[in-house]
Amino acid sequence: MKILVVDDEASIRELLVFNLAKQGYETDTAADGGEALEKAAGADLILLDVMLPVMDGFEVCRQLKGNQATAAIPIIMLTAKNEEIDKVLGLELGADDYVAKPFSTRELIARVKAVLRRVQTKPQDTMRLVAGPLVMDLNAYTAQVDGQELALTPKEYELLKLFLTNTGRAFSRDELLEKVWGYEYYGDTRTVDVHVRHLRAKLGVSPELTDTIETVRGVGYRFVRP
Repeated sequence: MKILVVDDEASIRELLVFNLAKQGYETDTAADGGEALEKAAGADLILLDVMLPVMDGFEVCRQLKGNQATAAIPIIMLTAKNEEIDKVLGLELGADDYVAKPFSTRELIARVKAVLRRVQTKPQDTMRLVAGPLVMDLNAYTAQVDGQELALTPKEYELLKLFLTNTGRAFSRDELLEKVWGYEYYGDTRTVDVHVRHLRAKLGVSPELTDTIETVRGVGYRFVRP
């Protein structure tokens, strides 16, 4: 597996490359946003700093997620900024995770492994999940509404799959973090709310699906069939 490390500080790039290599990962590096876009297509995961020259990490993330060739590459954002608005913005742009500097390399490696585990365990059968006009093809890794494919991020796709395979079941935010993100998210459940909000908006292209993801007060969310 190849990981692209994007950071303008050489010392951080060297630290991450050293620790990733110890875990058996192949690495490549980029020092600015433009170089990151050039090298992204060959990566299986990207560690992306926010404060970059040429183009900041948010814009790099936006362009990668908007390009079909790179949209499925998972991104873990790295930043010295830890304001809520920055974190939410990164998640809304499609980042899979967000780690604030200074960070523990042990924690970061654990998150890298968790994200890659999810990518490597895509369903291999031909199972299809159907809910009214919504059809998920788990073999093709697609979701369509009335024959039109939805542009879902990997996390949105996994959330929708979990909801459809457990129709009517209420999930707490902590359960969703554990099942979709694959590890404890340190009690920060805002990432679930952000992804559910975006998923609802995308399903809203069909009036039949507008209210299918219900908020269960004091608990979390559940999916009800249209």
